[in-house]
Amino acid sequence: MAATLCRILLPKQGWLPFTQCVRHGSKAVTRHKRPLHFLKQKLMSVTRYIPPPRPAPPGAYPRQTIRDQEDDPFTLLVKKNLKSVFQESKMVAVVQNSGSTADEMMLLKYKLHKHGITVKFFPNQVVRSFLKDSTYSNMAPLFIGHTVLFISKEPKVKEMLSSLRTSRHMLLLGACIDNTLLSAQGVVSYSKLPSVAVVQGELVSGLTLLTSQTAAMLQRHPAQLSALLQQHVKQQSSEGAPKAQEAT
Repeated sequence: MAATLCRILLPKQGWLPFTQCVRHGSKAVTRHKRPLHFLKQKLMSVTRYIPPPRPAPPGAYPRQTIRDQEDDPFTLLVKKNLKSVFQESKMVAVVQNSGSTADEMMLLKYKLHKHGITVKFFPNQVVRSFLKDSTYSNMAPLFIGHTVLFISKEPKVKEMLSSLRTSRHMLLLGACIDNTLLSAQGVVSYSKLPSVAVVQGELVSGLTLLTSQTAAMLQRHPAQLSALLQQHVKQQSSEGAPKAQEAT
C-alpha cells in the first residue's frame, strides 16, 4: 500500500497508470527441505569421507639425519656410578624435592646417615638414559623434576619413612627394594612387615612344634601297645598263681 501511494503522489516523468497492483507478502513455497533424523545425522557424520592430508613435495623440507651422539666422559662416569649403586644397594628410593632449603637438606642427610642411608644426586637425563637399557627400566617415569636418591645396603624402610615425616618438602615417589619395584603405598606396606629375624624365629618355632607333635603321634601307638601287653602279662600271672596253689 505504501508503494502505491508513493507512485501516485510523487511526480515522475512519463506516463504511468493511475493505479498499480503491487503484491506484498511472502512467496508461496511449496517445497521445504525436511531435516534428517538424528540417527541418520550421526551416521552421516561418522561415515563422512575425510581425505588424507596432502604430503609435502619432495625437497620442500631439509632431510632429517639421525646422528648417534656418543656419551661424553662425564656421562659415562655417572652411568658407572649408577650401575654400582644399583648393584650394591638393596634399597634405592626415589624422592622428589619440592623446595627444601639447604639447612633442611643437611638436617635430613644427618638423620638418614645415622641409620646408614646415603643421599645421592644424579641428573635425570643421565639416569633415564641408564635405566632405558637396564632391568630397572620401569623406574624411568619417576625421574621427573628435582629428584633425590636414598640408598642403603640393607632395606631400612622404617627408618627412612620416619625421617621423611619430619621433612614436609620431600615426597616419596617409589623405591626398588630387593630387586622389586614398589610404589609409595607399597613401601609403606613393606615397612609394616616384621623383620627377618622375627620371621625366622616364628618359622623355627613352628617347625619345632610340628616335629614334636609328629614324634608324639609316632610314639603314642607303640607306648600304648606295650602298656596293653604289660597289663595282659600281669593279668595272666595273677590268674596263674591261684591255679598253682589249688593244684598243690
